[in-house]
Amino acid sequence: MGRARDAILDALENLTGDEFKKFKMKLLSVPVREGYGRIPRGPLLQMDAIDLTDKLVSYYLETYGLELTMTVLRDMGMQELAEQLQKIMEESGAVAAATSVPVQSTGRTEHFVDLHRQALIARVTEVDGVLDALYGSVLTEGQYQAIRAETTSQNQMRKLFSFAPAWNLTCKNLLLQALREIHPYLVADLEKS
Repeated sequence: MGRARDAILDALENLTGDEFKKFKMKLLSVPVREGYGRIPRGPLLQMDAIDLTDKLVSYYLETYGLELTMTVLRDMGMQELAEQLQKIMEESGAVAAATSVPVQSTGRTEHFVDLHRQALIARVTEVDGVLDALYGSVLTEGQYQAIRAETTSQNQMRKLFSFAPAWNLTCKNLLLQALREIHPYLVADLEKS
């Protein structure tokens, strides 16, 4: 649904410099849905419109990223711009996608976590909750500590996947279950692809 990404970018590029700065500050304080993390303040403040659009989509997916952009714009008093995004969201059917329930089975022969490894490494932002769910049943103390020692969520996910070749189907199912609980919208989005 690249249209949502384009709409977010267009909206951000239509902001003045001061409005864009205000948008980023409000983005730091607006409530986000359960299962989503916040874009870190340091990198956020340095981003231009293109970088912020990419970050919104990678953190929140296109549908929720568009919805969050509308929320911030409304909070800033920019109703007209928010309404333009609302129309795009309704035209593209994004409202239905935003409320869809995650599918319980991918119906593929390759396991979900293997099939979506690259996307999970790039897009999982709340790794600690996943690790806590896997600790003891899938991960040993040493593995858990080795993953936690990594400095970014992407490196933590790469380290987690480095242990995956030794996992059986039950271990992979436990990882998928943890991802569904902590990142339900990400899992739902990947199951549609």
